[in-house]
Amino acid sequence: MEIDFHSFSKRCKEEKAMTIPNVIPDSVIQEWQEIVDILAEVNNAPAALIMRIVEEDIEVFAASRHLDNPYRLGEKERLIGSGLYCETVIKTKKKLLVPNALTDEKWKKNPDIHLGMISYFGFPLFHPNGEPFGTICVLDKKENHFSDITERLMMRFKNLIQHNLELIYVNSILGEENKKLTDYLSEIQTLREIIPICSYCKKIRTENGEWEQLEEYLAKHTRSAFSHGFCPECGKKHYGR
Repeated sequence: MEIDFHSFSKRCKEEKAMTIPNVIPDSVIQEWQEIVDILAEVNNAPAALIMRIVEEDIEVFAASRHLDNPYRLGEKERLIGSGLYCETVIKTKKKLLVPNALTDEKWKKNPDIHLGMISYFGFPLFHPNGEPFGTICVLDKKENHFSDITERLMMRFKNLIQHNLELIYVNSILGEENKKLTDYLSEIQTLREIIPICSYCKKIRTENGEWEQLEEYLAKHTRSAFSHGFCPECGKKHYGR
């Protein structure tokens, strides 16, 4: 049966708060590496990046393999108040095009200028719950207005990356559900076994030949928890009520 991942993810969000996985599989990282390499090559630009938010910082998560790319994997900068192009993309949740920062009063002092990156084109990336993941962007050392084809290509890549993030989330939920199912099956198997129990005190004999209280045995072999009280008959017998 084919799974509607979008509907499944939506249902999970409605049922419980989403816990976003931090680990990106190696196969996805390789795919994202190919994306930034293609973007850099198509635009004849030194730098194409996928940036990821890590707590209060923004990190270079994928960087095009170009000799003139000054950005290195794992490099981090404080995000808020940094003045970086990507900060604006994440704040506005919109694409940003800066053809030439040197001729733009708003951008001529941004930190990327020190690396020679005077043009920028970037899009925001989001987790399945709508929280920002980071950005996908292209930077150039020369004035670049970037073509319509580049914009269409980046939109495709943006959608692909966000789909990857949704699949990672869904797989993490399925993994947790499978773990729960395995636990339940283990409990059922325990309860289906023939359990030796004392006819008088109701203690259970373990595999080691020791005798345990019933609630202790079940607590060890299932996820059950016990509270103690008394039934009406015992209440009348022992407490007169």
